Amino acid sequence: MYKFDYHAPASRQAAITLARDNDESQFLAGGMTLLPVMKLRLASPDSLISLAGVPDLEGVEVSPSTISIGAMTRHADVAADPAIREHCSALSALAGLIGDPQVRNRGTLGGSLATNHPAADYPAAVLALDALITTDRRVLKADEFFKGLFETALEAGELITEVAFKVPDAAAYEKFPDPASRYAIVGVFVARFGSDVRLAVTGAGDHAFRYAVAEGALAADFSVEALNDVSLDSAELLEDLHANSDYRAHLINVLARNAVKRLLG
Repeated sequence: MYKFDYHAPASRQAAITLARDNDESQFLAGGMTLLPVMKLRLASPDSLISLAGVPDLEGVEVSPSTISIGAMTRHADVAADPAIREHCSALSALAGLIGDPQVRNRGTLGGSLATNHPAADYPAAVLALDALITTDRRVLKADEFFKGLFETALEAGELITEVAFKVPDAAAYEKFPDPASRYAIVGVFVARFGSDVRLAVTGAGDHAFRYAVAEGALAADFSVEALNDVSLDSAELLEDLHANSDYRAHLINVLARNAVKRLLG
């Protein structure tokens, strides 16, 4: 690890001011992705601004149509929240599949989205549940948030404060995890909203994305058979020591079929 300054502000405005005054600073939430990335020298901020002592950035509010989760809410809390389980069990199940107990009790929703690791679980839920990401400056739609490898629509010093997920009629998340890290080699989240279907994929590209062809097929006929003739071009998918692009393309369709089966009972 290299030298950097560490700040522990006690208010949201103090954190925002620190970030505004130093373009090379970075917010620190749970640190589950940021700190390993810093160790590998893939990021080298001059200072870290801890959000651990900032009030009003965590918690869950649920209405019949929306699940609003504070950015500093930990994965374990999302997984255990009874209201989230009642209104969207797929979201709480996804949170329970992240990493191990240590990661789930330190990692946060906002930190995961701001870092945008290509194999993180939450981006699939954000896209499939058509979420709105609220920051200290604006509200961003899910479809405009994820831009590329570790890249989002966030501007320098912009702070995620809350994420509002739409409550679906039904949803399911299927994941094929790396056995060591528990990151998704591929993860597929399927959500139904009336006759509309949203299907999002994580772990297979340089960032999470929607699988539009499969969405169209399922909107026309929500059945496993509707996916029989659907295919995904593997040319732009990731290849690494865990899986090549063709295998990931195959996994996406397998997991999508499994998610539909789950929703159909």
